[in-house]
Amino acid sequence: MKSTKLLSYVKEGGLNDTLAKIYGEENVTEQIERYSEAIEEFISLYGDVEASIFSVPGRSELSGNHTDHNHGKVMAGSINLDIIAVATKTDNGVITIKSKGFPEDVVDTKSYTSPVEKDFFKSNALIAGMAKAFCDRDLCVGGYTAYTTSNVFKGSGLSSSAAFEVMVGNILNYFYNEGKVENTEIAKMAQFAENVFFGKPCGLMDQMACAVGGFVYIDFEDTSKPIIEKIPFDLSAKGYALCIVNTGGNHADLNDDYASVPKEMKAVAGYFGKEYLRLLDKSTVLSACEQLRQVVGDRAILRAIHFFNENERVEAQREALRNDDISLFFDYVKKSGRSSFMYLQNVFTTKNVEEQGLSLALALTDSYLEGTDSAFRVHGGGFAGTIQAFVPFSLVSQYREIIDSAFGKGACHVLRIRPQGAIKVI
Repeated sequence: MKSTKLLSYVKEGGLNDTLAKIYGEENVTEQIERYSEAIEEFISLYGDVEASIFSVPGRSELSGNHTDHNHGKVMAGSINLDIIAVATKTDNGVITIKSKGFPEDVVDTKSYTSPVEKDFFKSNALIAGMAKAFCDRDLCVGGYTAYTTSNVFKGSGLSSSAAFEVMVGNILNYFYNEGKVENTEIAKMAQFAENVFFGKPCGLMDQMACAVGGFVYIDFEDTSKPIIEKIPFDLSAKGYALCIVNTGGNHADLNDDYASVPKEMKAVAGYFGKEYLRLLDKSTVLSACEQLRQVVGDRAILRAIHFFNENERVEAQREALRNDDISLFFDYVKKSGRSSFMYLQNVFTTKNVEEQGLSLALALTDSYLEGTDSAFRVHGGGFAGTIQAFVPFSLVSQYREIIDSAFGKGACHVLRIRPQGAIKVI
């Protein structure tokens, strides 16, 4: 429908049921305002034209901390923070995207067909990469104009960049391919765009979780054909919120910390002539501890132990969710967190031991939630940034007060696991 009519439809409550399913009943009013603002901005930029609305969620890593880069197993979930796009189809082969707070990106899909090094780490490269990936699969590609806005806050480990990539493909899917492209394929194309056109050698977990939605189990043993299972489990129906705590830590100068994890894990694998840890088993590594200590160091061995144990935990959590056993799932979340602290050692950086925001957030969470059926752990890459906690709805308000009093107002983000992945809203 025309964008002015779409605006009236949203303001008059036409999308209320859909918004409740995506974001929760308590967030409908906020989302009406957000969607209305996006449509109004689209109209101011591009006029009263035929328009559609699309949504792609951010994601949270739920287990499998630092395992994907060694072909391990992960559990992730999409969240009710998302990027939304108001878009209209064009016939010029040009994709134009204006994201709130950023300059307009303009990509001619007919001419921008190979990576350009000067465009590495720029959003227009992601757009071009997605268009190229669609072409390589003999899918239809064409132009569109879109305005996007996102509440997936950057630097949170919630994958704002992956959501953007998937959004580019999501719009191409519905505008030019009748929505028939599976979201799992869009995720793979998004990884290609980020690896080849954007210049960042990322894994596939972020894109897959954003695209598929809900609880997602992924086994990366064969990274070209990962095993993906969407698990129908309703966290909210069990009475729990997913709280992401942003400790406000300094991410500067942490690249070496992040790089050291896969490097040390692969050093252990390399000792045995293997490329990555998934090609080994824990008993083989433990039996060679004395020699390994001299070659790769103690921390590398500890990180390898974490990898093997974490893979087993993810598999156990998969079964727990299948069996509707949230207490067992939580038990493994806490074990994953302890392993990340003790063996993986990604809760604080040794470069600045005075700053341990993640450690403090975990300690405060442990103290408040002690004795309750709940769980918590480090979130994402670690070293600084965020933790996650599964908190009963009845305790969320006080938990948020405790966290915000330590890390500042708004530090605790109360989220839901969203069942929908990449979608066309209307």
